[in-house]
Amino acid sequence: MTELRHRGTRDSDPTLQQQPSEDKGSDSELKVEKDAVVGSDSKVDSGVPEVPVPPDDTPEVLNKALSGLSSRWKNWWVRGILTLAMISFFFLIIYLGPMVLMMIVLCVQIKCFQEIITIGYSVYHSYHLPWFRTLSWYFLLCVNYFFYGETVTDYFFTLVQREEPLRILSKYHRFISFALYLTGFCMFVLSLVKKHYRLQFYMFGWTHVTLLIVVTQSHLIIHNLFEGMIWFIVPISCVICNDIMAYMFGFFFGRTPLIKLSPKKTWEGFIGGLFSTIVFGIMLSYVMSGWRYFVCPVEFNNDSNSFQVDCEPSELFQLQDYALPSILESVTGWTTVRLYPFQIHSIALSSFASIVGPFGGFFASGFKRAFKIKDFANTIPGHGGIMDRFDCQYLMATFVNVYIASFIRGPNPSKVIQQLLALRADQQLHIFNSLKAHLIEKGLLPALVEAAA
Repeated sequence: MTELRHRGTRDSDPTLQQQPSEDKGSDSELKVEKDAVVGSDSKVDSGVPEVPVPPDDTPEVLNKALSGLSSRWKNWWVRGILTLAMISFFFLIIYLGPMVLMMIVLCVQIKCFQEIITIGYSVYHSYHLPWFRTLSWYFLLCVNYFFYGETVTDYFFTLVQREEPLRILSKYHRFISFALYLTGFCMFVLSLVKKHYRLQFYMFGWTHVTLLIVVTQSHLIIHNLFEGMIWFIVPISCVICNDIMAYMFGFFFGRTPLIKLSPKKTWEGFIGGLFSTIVFGIMLSYVMSGWRYFVCPVEFNNDSNSFQVDCEPSELFQLQDYALPSILESVTGWTTVRLYPFQIHSIALSSFASIVGPFGGFFASGFKRAFKIKDFANTIPGHGGIMDRFDCQYLMATFVNVYIASFIRGPNPSKVIQQLLALRADQQLHIFNSLKAHLIEKGLLPALVEAAA
């Protein structure tokens, strides 16, 4: 950032601009002036241009209704009312089904990307970097084409094989994706300007890190959704619960600062949010585990060309008896407790949402402080931008995906059959004979034949 800092310092201090070239030899005076510029704001890098502060978008109705309150309580009521509105909207999209959820995830991803890229453009627009925003959105298109193409091929295999254009696109999907990205890469190289080489590479990295944080994580959210809506709803709800309860405990009981990046965060809010979220996760999991609509994997029905959520729930969502430890047995008087196994997994999800999840918010706070901004945008009054609400969700999405792959997911027979049906007849016959020989060797095939007879 040396080039950026030097230019930002010269632009921010007119005395340095008017200084004649003969004074360049006076190193001590120049050093004093630079120290004065830097010292004017020791908490942030003065070489970074400030991003314009967005205006207050609080609805006029709320401003009038809450005009008699202090700013602290006014912010509390605004955040509370808008939080209830967002929770109501969340219930609505759950009711509308998995397809609407996927579209909402895509819209949130695009909005988060736009907010981060806009910050970059606001900071560096004075340099007139050619094609920066154009290439940023082009790379977003390329990455989404790759990830969503992989998803379509994986979960809509039969539909893809049935339609000739989709089959061709699926066969050469990765080559097409690479060709699209390579085109953008060449466009970036051609856009390089001699006096801005370093800055242009900064922005190239800015775009790719944004893609890694936003697009990759939203893709994992959709994968979690296909495993069952419960794997989508419970983690997101735990993050929301922790955010709300940590704010409530911190607002009323907060005394001890938690981290310098977020001065308003307190240990009281952190601990209160942790225990509240664990209890909430266990209760929500108990309610949702009894509904097939939430626990069954989301699958595409080729006959009706629509999503279906219907299955025989796995053992993970069937009530089982668990023996209580002797300490809890002496306190409660119960020897066993009846739970869904998923409730035990929900403790891990809730703990991550409360302990590690907030670090996504701390990371975002550090990012905003680096560019002297309070929020990523002013989309939601009292809450900031969409990215301000989803900074912890993206970290949670990765954990849930890794957790499912490590501890939950097993072989999927339906996907294996789909892949077998795509093979040539001789290949299918070879697999059939190999499987038949294996079953006979294991002594399973005769039993199956007798049962069929």
